[in-house]
Amino acid sequence: MGVYSQHFETCSVTISTMTSSRPSALNSAVCRLLRPLVRLLLRNGMAYADFTALVRKTYVEVAADDFELPGRKQSVSRVSVLTGINRKEVKRILSEPSDITPPENNRAARVISGWMRDDEFTDASGQPRSLSWGDNSSEATFEALVKKFSGDMTARSVLDELRRVGAVSFKDNIVSLTATGYIPSTSNEELLRLSGIGIADLLDTIDHNLSTENSATRLQLTVAYDDVPKDGVELFRNLSKEKSIELLNYLDSFLATQDRSVNPSVSGDGKYRTGLGIYYFEEALPNDAPNESGDDK
Repeated sequence: MGVYSQHFETCSVTISTMTSSRPSALNSAVCRLLRPLVRLLLRNGMAYADFTALVRKTYVEVAADDFELPGRKQSVSRVSVLTGINRKEVKRILSEPSDITPPENNRAARVISGWMRDDEFTDASGQPRSLSWGDNSSEATFEALVKKFSGDMTARSVLDELRRVGAVSFKDNIVSLTATGYIPSTSNEELLRLSGIGIADLLDTIDHNLSTENSATRLQLTVAYDDVPKDGVELFRNLSKEKSIELLNYLDSFLATQDRSVNPSVSGDGKYRTGLGIYYFEEALPNDAPNESGDDK
């Protein structure tokens, strides 16, 4: 296992480029991963039997899709050997439709993104303008914004969704942006969908880094300290949110110039989904817990 650590007086940044792992390390990592996952499942009413059924189905689907031998069609027998699940159960699972739907860029999120960066819908200081509701060709309207960034969705349906999640206000036929991003805090179903995509992206990056040569690893950075008082946590929580929004807005503006659905003039081969995710974490520790941050050699 190779881990590159870089230390500064004010922070400790760890770049993980692991290429191998002992079973004990894998067991420990999985146990740590499962604790917040099981907490989420119990909080949302998923029983153990339902979870194990999903795990069994996923084991079979991943073995069938991702572990074919070169030049050979994947067989039920090989999937059974890889997963330890009997052939009859493998065959039954493979005959069922998959429960996974491909991730898609939320149309409402695209409208907010365009509203925040497009010169047509921002003021001289670069801030999103309040937009009129109505078909007025002499000025930038909310309908024009939706038409430009949401494809075939109607302005009314986008407005209703953005109002539902608290991202806009609507008064006297004026639509104003009140949030810096699409955060469906009032919809557990949509929040779970987006969170599932984000967690899957992180795990996919970890899997890639564990199975790829160091020169081809993907970005995976963390900064953390473990002896921070409550006041320092609150300061960092606010600072990290502010700076992360700045970075994501900058990267969003760049990616928009490279995405063919937003910028049809872009040419090139292939179709890729790419991006960067940022998440904040904090954990209360007992006062006598050993310190680990900043001490790696």
